[in-house]
Parts: sequence; C-alpha cells; structure tokens
Amino acid sequence: MAAPCSNEIGSVGKVLLDPERPLPVRFRALFTLRNLGGSEAVDYICRAFEDDSALLKHELAYCLGQMRNRRALPVLIKVLCDRQQEPMVRHEAGEAMGAIGDPEVLDLLKEYSQDPVTEVAETCQLSLRRIEWLQQNPDVHNGSPYLSVDPAPPAEEKEITTLRTKLLNETLPLFDRYRAMFALRNIGGKAAVLALAEGNFLLNWHLFGLQCGSSLFRHEVGYVLGQMQHEAAVPELSAALERYEENPMVRHECAEALGSIAHEDCLKALRAHIQDAERVVRESCEVALDMYDYEHSGDFQYANGLSKTQEQ
Repeated sequence: MAAPCSNEIGSVGKVLLDPERPLPVRFRALFTLRNLGGSEAVDYICRAFEDDSALLKHELAYCLGQMRNRRALPVLIKVLCDRQQEPMVRHEAGEAMGAIGDPEVLDLLKEYSQDPVTEVAETCQLSLRRIEWLQQNPDVHNGSPYLSVDPAPPAEEKEITTLRTKLLNETLPLFDRYRAMFALRNIGGKAAVLALAEGNFLLNWHLFGLQCGSSLFRHEVGYVLGQMQHEAAVPELSAALERYEENPMVRHECAEALGSIAHEDCLKALRAHIQDAERVVRESCEVALDMYDYEHSGDFQYANGLSKTQEQ
C-alpha cells in the first residue's frame, strides 16, 4: 500500500477538526491519523485540543502518546499544566508524556506528581516511574500483545492468584499494581479477566465503597478489559457504568470497553446510558455503539477514516 499523501492526511484531519461532524466519525478520523503517523498527522491531532469535548480531547492525548512522537510534547505539556482543562484530559496528557518516554519531561512530571487533582497526580507518578524504568531497562522492548504503549511494563510473575493478590493490594505502589494488571491482561483467559474485574469494581465497591481506592486504577482496568474483549467482563463493566456515584472517567472507560467487547448484553447497557446526565458518559456510549456496529460489520479496521473520506 502506498504511503498516504499530504492531501489525504489533510482530508482526514479536516474531518477530525470539524465540530459539525458526528463524534463517532471524528473518532474514526482520529484513529486513522494515529495509524498513519508522521508529523502532519500529529499536527492535526494537536490542533483538535481547541474542541469542547473532554472525551475527544482525552482520546487526542491518548493517540499522541501511542504515536510516541516528540513533536507532540509541547501541546501535551500545555494541556497538563492548564488547570482549566478537565482532569481526565490532563491525566491523559500526563500519561501520553510517559508513553513517549522522553527524559526531558521528568522534572515536570515530578512537579505535577503533587497536583491537587488525585487522578493527575497519580498519572504523573506512574509516568515518572515508567520513564525511570525505561532508563534502567533500555533493552526491554514493548511486550504488549495488543501493540499498545502501556503506562507500566507487565510484571514477570505468571501465576494468576499471585498477580490477583498484588492487584488488590492497595498498600503497594500504584506502579506495581499496574504491572500486575498488565501481566494479567497478557496472560488472558477467563480467570485473568475475572481477577481484573474483581480488582476494578467488585472489591472496591461492595467492600470499601468508592471513597477508598483509586479512580484512576479502576479506569485503567476498564480499559484493559476492553482490550481483552472477553464476555466474562460484561457484568462488572455494565454494573460500573450503571453506578452514577462512580467517577465519570471510570464510567466512560467502561462504556468504551463494552463497545469493544460487542456482546449483545453490551448493547443493552450502552443504549440505557445514551442520554446519561454526564456528557462524557453519553458521548462514550455514542462512540461505543459505533464500535459495536464496527465489530459486527465485517469491516477490516475501525480506523477507516481515509477510505470513508475518499468515498465522499
């Protein structure tokens, strides 16, 4: 396949920047730009931070982190430092900086590791630890079977019970619990999914309540369960989406995970919240329903913004 020309990237970029386009269409354009890569794609994504959708801005930062292009750092730094931005957007900017892994941001991450917004502070602590880990382990390559750049490397432990114990141990540093999380994801299968689902929702909610535990942690496990696309996660993801007391950042991630899993029960849960009072939740359900349709469409890839643009 020939490399996309500037005009093609520009066509997709204009879709991303157009607030009159439906949000799912803009999402497809965003992930198309992520897959295309290169400086021009990064520039279009950076320009989209002028939008008023926290969900879209969160995903912009996520994609910039996955692209690992240093060109994005100035915009990510600006977003992280802007206390007028929504916490979930600032959090994702901090995580993206960790994914890019450039040591130049270490001092900034140290500063914002004490941010008054807990999710931002915890994210910066994780990104700081990730970059330091990379410096200490320069020859270790990304081992994600999902080809994602993760906020922590998987633990070397392979025994599910041991990893589950670490996952649930709130006295451990968050970085270590994340490592257990990603190790469980990489192992896969129903037992690993159930261990993650318990760590994310069942334990924290039924035994301790939402005041105890990390919203950031629960949100990340929701993301991981979406990657795994296993039906065993559907009951807990649906229950978390249903809990109006839960942090919207967690509920949003659960909605997107349900869209990825695309089981019939997911459709029911997503439709129930398409008019949710929280904008980020209802927009996540809108995008998740589009993801659901994609999973059942037979299309080759979700990020098909280039072909859709060419059809118009």
